Amino acid sequence: MKKILNILLGILLAITAVLLVYAIAAGGSDASINLNLIWGYFLLVFAVCTALFCAVFGMIQNPAGIKGTIMSLALIIVVVGIAYFISAGHSIQIPDLANGGVFGAGETVLTETSIIVTYVAMVAAFVTAVVTEILGAFK
Repeated sequence: MKKILNILLGILLAITAVLLVYAIAAGGSDASINLNLIWGYFLLVFAVCTALFCAVFGMIQNPAGIKGTIMSLALIIVVVGIAYFISAGHSIQIPDLANGGVFGAGETVLTETSIIVTYVAMVAAFVTAVVTEILGAFK
């Protein structure tokens, strides 16, 4: 199984490298950019589907891990919900320079929610790395 996954990873990497060389050689043409965007979207969907499949497969293999998975999902929902309510409480007007107006409330709330969730995720990753290293030093 691991050999198949390594071959699949190599194929995906080779396709990505070929598309990168094509984009550089084409000089930023619309066709090369569109092709690379489509490939990026495919990789994103593939990664999400793989993560979901592995999570479900892991829960089937180890039912004791369901509790941790549900708690993690609940924490993510809480963080996104809090970020949304913080974002919705602001009345920021971001100028739309291309059209000469301002962006609507929906776009600004979505953008600010995404930024807040990203900040929380970065802080959580940093704190987790620091705490893991400190606890590892005491062992």
